Formats: sequence, C-alpha cells, structure tokens
Amino acid sequence: MKIIINPKKYSWSELLARPSLDNRFLERTVASIISDVREHGDAALRHCAKQFDKLEIEEFQVSVAEFGEAEDAVPADLKEAIEIAKRNIEIFHKTQIEEERRVETMPGVECWRRAVPVDRVGLYIPAGTAPLFSTVLMLAIPAKLAGCREIVLCSAPGPDLKINPATLYAARVCGVEKIYKTSGAQAIAAMAFGTQTVPKVDKIFGPGNQYVTEAKMQVMKLGTAIDMPAGPSEVAIYADETSIPAFVAADLLSQAEHGPDSQVLLVTKSEEVADAVVRAVESQSSDLPRKDIATIALENSKVVVFNDLESALEFLNEYAAEHLILATNDADSLAERITNAGSVFLGNLSCESAGDYASGTNHTLPTNGWARSFSGVSLDSFVKKITYQRISEQGLRSIGPAIETMATAEELEAHRRAVSIRLEAIGR
Repeated sequence: MKIIINPKKYSWSELLARPSLDNRFLERTVASIISDVREHGDAALRHCAKQFDKLEIEEFQVSVAEFGEAEDAVPADLKEAIEIAKRNIEIFHKTQIEEERRVETMPGVECWRRAVPVDRVGLYIPAGTAPLFSTVLMLAIPAKLAGCREIVLCSAPGPDLKINPATLYAARVCGVEKIYKTSGAQAIAAMAFGTQTVPKVDKIFGPGNQYVTEAKMQVMKLGTAIDMPAGPSEVAIYADETSIPAFVAADLLSQAEHGPDSQVLLVTKSEEVADAVVRAVESQSSDLPRKDIATIALENSKVVVFNDLESALEFLNEYAAEHLILATNDADSLAERITNAGSVFLGNLSCESAGDYASGTNHTLPTNGWARSFSGVSLDSFVKKITYQRISEQGLRSIGPAIETMATAEELEAHRRAVSIRLEAIGR
C-alpha cells in the first residue's frame, strides 16, 4: 500500500478515484450483451455461458432435486450460522416497517401515505471468485418482509453446472424458489427483459463487478428500476493511536480479498500508525488463501496521513466509502461528523465482517462514491410509497380559493375550473 503524507487538496480527486475499466469498452461490451439477451433470450444466455464461463447450460432453472441436494451438502454449523444471521437481519429490518399515518393539513383535507411492495423483484447473487450466499439473506429477507409477490434469483453455477449449495440453502430458508443459473451482465438483462425461462422483474437488486454494475445502469435507462449502483467492494478506515494495527490490517484485507478491482483506504494522523498497519497487512497477507487477489487490490489502495483531524474527516466524507470503520476510542463523536458513507462501524471491535454477515444491517451498499446520494438496501428499497388525499365539502371550501388563485397565476385554466365547477356544485 502506498503511503501519502499530507496531500494537498488539489490532488484529492486523484487519490479518491476508484480503479475502473475503460468506460467506452465497458459500455459497448455490456450494451452488446443486453441487446443479444433482449433479442434472443435463453439462446443468448447459453452463448454467454459458453463464451465467458466455458459452460454448456441446457436447463437454467434450479430443480427441486437440486434444492434437496444442496440442503444435504450444507454442514450443520453453517446452517446454524445462517439461521443466526437470518434472525438478526429480520429483527433489524422489521423495525423499518412504517405505520400508516394520516394527517389533516387543514379542516376537511386529509392526506396519508401507504407502502406498497414492488410486485416482482430480481436478486443478483455474485459467485465469481467467491459464492456470496450471505447476499441472499440481505436481499431476500427484506423482500419477503415487504411482501413482494414474486422473487427471482440469478447466480452463476460452478463447473458442475450447479449453484453453490449454501446459496440454494439460504434461498430456501428465505422462501425463494425461482432460481436461475446465469450471471454477469446477461443475468441482469434476463431479469430486465425476461427470456423464455427467466421471468421479467420490475426492480433488480444486488452487487457485482463492473460489468454487472454497468448492466444495471443501462437497463435502468431502458425502464427497469435498480436498487443503486453497487460495484466492486471497498472499505475506508480511520485509525489513530488508540486503534489496534492488527485489527485494522485484518479489516483492510477482508475487503481486498473480495476481488482485484476492490479498493481499501486507510486514513490517519499518525505516520507511526500508518507504518504499523502496513507491516501488519504484509504479515497477515502472507498466508491468505486469496493472497493473489488481495495483492492486486492492495496495489489500487492507499494510506493517507493528514496533519489534522478536520482534513482527515473531510477527505473521508469526499471518498464516501461503502464501508467506513472508525477504529478509535472516540468513534461515537467522530461518527456524528460523517455525512457520506454506506455503513459505519464504530470502535476497534466492530469489524466490517459483522455487517457483511450477521449483525443485522444490510451489506448491499452504494460504492464508487455513490454514498453521497444513495442509501444502502433496506425494507424501503422493496416498496413504493403511494400518497392519498381525501377532500370533504368543508375542505374544498377551505382550500379551493387558494388552488384557483395559483392555477390562474400559472395560466392553467382547466386546473382552475376543476376546482371552480366543484365549488359551484356544493355552494361556495
């Protein structure tokens, strides 16, 4: 990891940049895949599976027998861990259910809002270099709590043409049965437009690589809603003299091992802390099973040392990390000054892995700086809020003249008449 000491503000934009592919190549490639799937359906999915993954797939939908095999293959301790995570995620997301509240804005004018589930949702579960079965819990649980009528799930099969058993088990315990063996940009296209096998959905959820993220952005322009831009994983950590370098290094590596296009960032006021963490990263990475992946990610990563806390926090807010760890004894007070982050972890014991798996918060979060304007997935992501109003005779007499005046000022005569004709009917 490269250490940068007290960078000038004009250089921040370069330091804040995420690793990325050539945008023109990415856009063209993904657009071609989407067009192919849109036109040829299952045939295009088979072609993509053969071209990109060297797989010959005939049947895309997971069978009842495969669900049974998966349940038998998942060890008991993992089943128990999944149940713990499921319970915690349900507890946290149930608190997000809003009660319907009606308000009388003036006598006779009543307004309220009701949450209505998105009818058909598609869940994308990454499985490239690691099968992220935990994402099933993060997406399927709030979808079920919201009351979505149809839940479709897509994930990559392995060389045996089967989806990871833990992914299937997690889906089953969450009540998801429509699962399809397709991945990448082609899976996003399949859910956006439908194929002979994969149903069309109204909104697509889930993280993925840059191809998946680009596909989500493109299908959104073509009429399918998405949760948010959620690409390669990232973490930023603020550490001071009260942090524990070994803990900080472990958190940096836990994100770096996600993929070669992941990025990790350490911000501190102390060169001694920076040096200690870098040494701990080198030590801990030596025996990581995914060392090669983590090493590439670390090449895209930085340690930034500032002279003062204000600059460090401003830099972190500009970065708008997917995950932000405040590895200090005064994390609570620092957290009040954080305005841009997907999810924040407070103190030396709050490892980012807890949020990834089982604390209860959702791990599907905005990346690439989108935390400046997007929230992570929540129950709200799976519902639409419809507003209602009811106006009585008293209400129309009270509010009508104001509407007439405003409509006249905007020169919208039909708007004015819609009120006037009613007032004449009921008597002004």
